[in-house]
Amino acid sequence: MEKELIIRSNPEHVDFALLKDGKLIELHKDEDDNKFAVGDIFIAKVRKAVPGLNAAFVNVGYEKDGFLHYHDLGPKISSVIKFTKSVSSGKLKDYSLKNFPFEQDIAKDGTISDVLKSNQSILVQVVKEPISSKGPRISSELSIAGRYIVLVPFSNRISISQKIEDKEEKDRLKRLVKSITPQGFGVIVRTVAEGKKVAELDQDLQNLLGKWNKMCSKLHKANHPSKVLGELNKASSILRDIFNDTFTGIQVDDEQLFEQVKDYVQTIAPKKESIVKHYNANVPIFEKFGIERQIKTAFGKTVSMSRGAYLVIEHTEALHVVDVNSGNRSNKANSQEDTALEVNLISATEVARQLRLRDMGGIIVVDFIDLNTAEHRKQLFDHIREEMKDDRAKHKILPPSKFGLIQITRQRVRPEMNIKTREANPNGNQGQEIEAPIVIVQKIEHEIDQLLKKGHKSVTLNTHPFIAAFLTKGFPSIRSKWFFEHKKWVKISPRDAFTYLEYNFSDKDGKLIN
Repeated sequence: MEKELIIRSNPEHVDFALLKDGKLIELHKDEDDNKFAVGDIFIAKVRKAVPGLNAAFVNVGYEKDGFLHYHDLGPKISSVIKFTKSVSSGKLKDYSLKNFPFEQDIAKDGTISDVLKSNQSILVQVVKEPISSKGPRISSELSIAGRYIVLVPFSNRISISQKIEDKEEKDRLKRLVKSITPQGFGVIVRTVAEGKKVAELDQDLQNLLGKWNKMCSKLHKANHPSKVLGELNKASSILRDIFNDTFTGIQVDDEQLFEQVKDYVQTIAPKKESIVKHYNANVPIFEKFGIERQIKTAFGKTVSMSRGAYLVIEHTEALHVVDVNSGNRSNKANSQEDTALEVNLISATEVARQLRLRDMGGIIVVDFIDLNTAEHRKQLFDHIREEMKDDRAKHKILPPSKFGLIQITRQRVRPEMNIKTREANPNGNQGQEIEAPIVIVQKIEHEIDQLLKKGHKSVTLNTHPFIAAFLTKGFPSIRSKWFFEHKKWVKISPRDAFTYLEYNFSDKDGKLIN
C-alpha cells in the first residue's frame, strides 16, 4: 500500500490531496481567511446564557456567536474561569497548575445560568467550524494536540487510544506517560505513540507545555475576544494527524511551503525526510498525479464504480442519501444474491471513500441492494466497518435494516467539501448546465469495458464531435488506452446532430448495440 500527500499552492488557498495506491481518499482546502479552525483557542466574552437551551452564546469575534452547551463546559469549568481571571489580571504568573487550587467540579445535570454570567471572560476552543448560517460550536474542555499525545489542562486523567489493542502496550504507555505528566494536566495518548520510547513522548509533552505557557502569557494583555492559540497550519496539522511509516511520498509545488513541510517532517520523523519532494514541472501537480480527473468524477451526483455499478448521492437539509445501483453489469456470479453481494461490497468501499473525500457529516442513509441471507448482511456490515476504520471523524454504523438500509452518523466539524462538476452547455442553451466531459467519458468507458468483455469484435461509438475529439486527442489517447487494455480497436464516429450528452454504440453492420 502506497500513501502520498500532494500539496498544491494557490494565491488564495492551499489544496491537500491524500492518495492511497493512487486513488484520491481525502481532499482538504486551507484558506487564508479561515480564522476559526478546529482546535483554535480564544479568550472570549459570554454574550448571554439561555436556560431553555441549557447553553450560552459566546462572542468569539465571528459574525454569529459561538454556541457553548452546558455539557461542553467540562467538570472543571469553575477552575478554568478562576485561572483565566487570575492570569488576565496579572495576579497569577505561574502557569504550571502545580500549586493552583482547583475549584469543585460542577454538577453533571446543572444549568448554564448557575455557571456563566453575561460579559464573563472565558477560554473556549473551536470544536466545529462555522457551517452555513451557524456560528462555531465551542467547548471549555481545552486540549492541545501533539504528534503522540494530547495535553488536557485542568485534568488528572491518562487515556490511551482505543485503536491500540495490545493490553501490554497500553499498560506500558500509561505507566510511562504517568511518570512524566505534571500535576494539574491530563494526557490522551494517540495511536501513533504505539511502540515509542519515553524520550519521544517527553519531547512531545514539553512542546505542548511550551504552547500552553505561551498561550497563558498572551492572556494578560489580550483583547476580548481574540485568538490566543492557533492550530498548526493545515499542512502540519494533516501530517501530525495522518503521517505514519506507510507514507511513500509528499509532493509540494511551492518552494516556501516545501521547506516548511520538510522541516516539520524532519522534526516528527527524521528518517522520512527524503520522501518530501519539491515538484517543479510544467504540468500542473494535480494533473500529473491524476487528481483533477478524480475530482471531476468523484464529486458529481452520480459516482461510477468498477464493473458498471454506480452510486447516486443526494443531499437534503436533514441527511444524505446514497443509492446503490448495479447498472448494466454482467458477471460470472452463480445467482442474483451473489451479484447483489458483490455490488454491495464494491459500493461499501466507495461509500467509505466518499464520506472522507466529501467530508460528509450528520446522518447518512445508504440504500444497498437487498440481501436475503443474514450471513451476507453481516458480511456487508463487517466490510463497511472495516473500510471506515481509518476514518478520523467519529462515526457510528448501524447494522442493515430489513429494507437493506444502513444508517451512519458521522461527526461534522467543518463545512462539507463541495466541488462543482457541471459546466455550461456548449450547445448554446443559456442557463443550462451539463456534466463535465470527463464524467461523460467515464460513463462511456464503463460501457465500452462491458461490451468488449461480452465478446463484441467490432464496436463503433457514435457521439458529439466535442466528446469524439476528447477521446482521440494526444498520445496515448483514451481510445489508445482502450486498445492496449482490450486488444480491440473502437471506431469513434462524430455525429453533429447529437446533443452533448448523447451517444450510442453500433456493430459492424451499423445496428445499435443495446
